[in-house]
Amino acid sequence: MDGRSLVGDRGRGVARVTLALLATMSSRFPKDEWRVLLPGGSGVVPPPARGYRTRLPGRVVFGLATVVGRPRLDALLGGVDVIWLPAPAPLAISPSVPWVLTLHDMSWVERPGDFTPYERAWHLLARPRRQAQGAASVVAVSEHTRCVALERWGLQPGHVTVIRPPVSPCMPAPQRNDDPRGGPYFLWVGALEPRKAPEVLQVAWSQAVSRGLGARLLVVGEGRLALSGPGVERLGRVKDDELGKLYAGALALVMPSRLEGAGLPPLEAAIYGTPSICSDLPALRESLGTAGAEWVRPDDAEALAQALLTIADDRVRRERIAAAARSAALARTDPAPPADRLRALLAEARVA
Repeated sequence: MDGRSLVGDRGRGVARVTLALLATMSSRFPKDEWRVLLPGGSGVVPPPARGYRTRLPGRVVFGLATVVGRPRLDALLGGVDVIWLPAPAPLAISPSVPWVLTLHDMSWVERPGDFTPYERAWHLLARPRRQAQGAASVVAVSEHTRCVALERWGLQPGHVTVIRPPVSPCMPAPQRNDDPRGGPYFLWVGALEPRKAPEVLQVAWSQAVSRGLGARLLVVGEGRLALSGPGVERLGRVKDDELGKLYAGALALVMPSRLEGAGLPPLEAAIYGTPSICSDLPALRESLGTAGAEWVRPDDAEALAQALLTIADDRVRRERIAAAARSAALARTDPAPPADRLRALLAEARVA
């Protein structure tokens, strides 16, 4: 397995989903041997999986591999039967070794301008379309992501399987607490990057405050964009237990994204009885259901400001939305079903 997502910021969604699936597969199938490459000498893997560490950072190892075809991932792991790529990334694999690729979203295809020049160069180097076309199987985290992959890359329908990721299997679940931090607040959870539209929330927040909103906005996450304003507090990264408390105490999670592959934070919030205000995106509707969020049009700051005011003032509406989303969230807290389906695809790839 390519373990780059387990190195560094393991608090992000891809890393948490990857770790949960790896831990579940390795424990449920003890006869399997899991070898995980951890470039740069850091990162943690759950036993009985074994981490293989390189002294060189991943950007050096895999950038070189993509250009000259060496070193190959399977060779660095001492030889393997099949490889799981939890996300597209630059690498080289021996021609005889099959792989299964997971797609969490298609943001680099749908919104390439959201990325920095360096990030676009890195995506180009990864050749994600070629990785998908050459994979024994492709896993999409939502039907929306699958449809985009089929349309943009010309993949065969039978080649792409939807496996929805588990929701926060390792996060403690505190009791609902409406005011753990000294006053009502809304919550942002995610990277401060263009596709998440923090600048839209910043405008909407200022409008809502000017019209009487008396809550604060707590921001969990980091990134190159700003999110500030009256009552806005940036918390940066937080640990899982602290995040659970923040979810449990919030009036609502706010997710004004322009694009999402699956959208885990609203489902995580729902586990704690907290509703969400979300952009009306296909992937989020798929995850939460029609009644599972207060929906607003993407990039509509005025509609978002009104939604903030509405949710702050209407407890009954908050509870109704949270209840609808919670049933969807609880159905996905067990990591075993998605792990079993992924392991089956890996086994099929090995014998194909």
